[in-house]
Formats: sequence, structure tokens, C-alpha cells
Amino acid sequence: MNDKATANKALILLHPSDNVLVATRSLSAGTTVTLGERSLVLPEPLAVGHKMARWDMTTGEKIVKYGAPIGSLLAPVAAGAWVHMHNMTSDYLASHTRRREGRAATSSASSTPTTASQESPS
Repeated sequence: MNDKATANKALILLHPSDNVLVATRSLSAGTTVTLGERSLVLPEPLAVGHKMARWDMTTGEKIVKYGAPIGSLLAPVAAGAWVHMHNMTSDYLASHTRRREGRAATSSASSTPTTASQESPS
């Protein structure tokens, strides 16, 4: 697929096998982007450096960036949707912002983020 995603270079395709595009600048909800022969209206804002789905994808599907899988989807996404920590998980690194063992990660009283190697006081 030849993703023009834009003559203005608002989105870039890092590798031909990627299923996400990367924003080169912040894009507002309602921005129209062109992917191949189709135009999409972004349903939500997309921050610089964040990923956007090239096509509809299903739960569990691998996210491919730089030609390599970087994670898996936690929920289905439509073409043009924001792909980030809220709807994907890394297959390689734990994230302190995710639910672990059935409970949400939280910060301690000193505002130190909870990480995979730190537990919040109970």
C-alpha cells in the first residue's frame, strides 16, 4: 500500500510492513488524512510521535513499527485510530501504567511512580 498519508508529511510510514503510521506533528481530532485511495477523519487527537492505525485491526493483533512487532492490541481499532498505551501492550517491557495482577498500578505518597520493580504500599 502506498500511504501518501499526506502530502504535508503529517504522518510517516517508517517501514513498508508497518501497520501504524507515526505523527510528525500534533494533529487535531477531525483532521482528514489520506491513506492510499481513501481519506480518513481522525476520531481523536494524535500527538507528535504517536502511532495511528493504517487499517482496521483486531484484539491481539501485533503492532508492527520499524518492520518489527512492538506489542499487541488490547482492543480492536479502526483505521485512523490512535494506537498507544491505552489500547496496546508491549510484548517485551512491563509498563508502570498498566493493570497488574488484577489491580491498577498506583503512586506512593511521595509521588514516585510504581514500576515493575516497585510496589505501592498496601
